[in-house]
Amino acid sequence: MIYQRLQRSKLDESDDALFYSFPRFVTHVDEGFIDQLVNLYRERLQPNTRILDLMSSWVSHLPEDMEFAHVEGHGMNGEELVKNPRLNHYFIQDLNQNQQLPLPDQDFDAVLIAVSVQYLQYPEKVFAEIHRVLKPGGIAIVSFSNRMFFQKAIQSWRDGSEQSRVELVKTYYQSIPGFSSPEVVARPSRFLLFCYSLGSLE
Repeated sequence: MIYQRLQRSKLDESDDALFYSFPRFVTHVDEGFIDQLVNLYRERLQPNTRILDLMSSWVSHLPEDMEFAHVEGHGMNGEELVKNPRLNHYFIQDLNQNQQLPLPDQDFDAVLIAVSVQYLQYPEKVFAEIHRVLKPGGIAIVSFSNRMFFQKAIQSWRDGSEQSRVELVKTYYQSIPGFSSPEVVARPSRFLLFCYSLGSLE
């Protein structure tokens, strides 16, 4: 996967750390989307497993009736992350500046990215790290809608259609040897929900 610099560009090229320094205790999708995402997690995640919630905030949308062995959070705002009741631990890191995760190999059963993938300027490097930290047979679930901070989304996302964004995220997986074919799950909602669930890692 080869991106031109323009395709990775954002309308607002200012420091992401500054943009995200102010906590936003809101959800960026509607209740229907959230309910469907919670149900998808309930279907695809296993209890008592290790979860990595990348690009998280004050809520992870994990089912309240499911317990996990460990939920590791990552995000850009400490005030948001500390309010997230599902996180056992969290770290702050700008993935557009440093894509290497400070996590061991094959440490997680599932990696989640909820409504944030559109902000990654180097998605191929981040998805390589997702592959590295997943256990064999682990899954990665990415969800997104048509909502975004427009000025912080990459050009390939801003200029794309809903279908082209699906294809774009598929290429993120397909660019990394070892991921199985991505599964697209689309469910009716006021906003489109696309999730990618990966089977066994090769």
